[in-house]
Amino acid sequence: MIHKSLFNTGMEAEVQKKYADMLNLSHPVSRKHPPMSIADRAAQFAPFAALTGHGAAIRETARLTDTKIELDESLQSVLDKQLQELRKHVKKMPEVSFTYFLPDVQKNGGMYVTVTGKVKKIDEYENEIVLEDGTRIQIDDVLAIEQKV
Repeated sequence: MIHKSLFNTGMEAEVQKKYADMLNLSHPVSRKHPPMSIADRAAQFAPFAALTGHGAAIRETARLTDTKIELDESLQSVLDKQLQELRKHVKKMPEVSFTYFLPDVQKNGGMYVTVTGKVKKIDEYENEIVLEDGTRIQIDDVLAIEQKV
């Protein structure tokens, strides 16, 4: 490619004559090295992130978590009765929805989730409810129990 400033100076003919042997050659292709993909070529010019992980840290800090609700005695009593009923029928593998607190693994707090499944067992030793799909729910984290009919 001839530089634009050469057109203005009248040197175009001189440049054409000097490089005539190369001007119409095809682009060289290496036999040893395959051509670089467009994505890899573009990555060479991507902006450099001097603070690697900084964006992820900011997003993590901004992510909101809930605090665990402390149950009053009346709600705790209702849950205890529901768990007793569930223990009586656990061999039938009833389908139940549980709303429970799931602690966050990276920061204080967590979130409340609702999961529905068949109860496989209630593990008294681990103090948890085990569903057929392998989900384990800490009994102390349960906020609500709804048995499906």
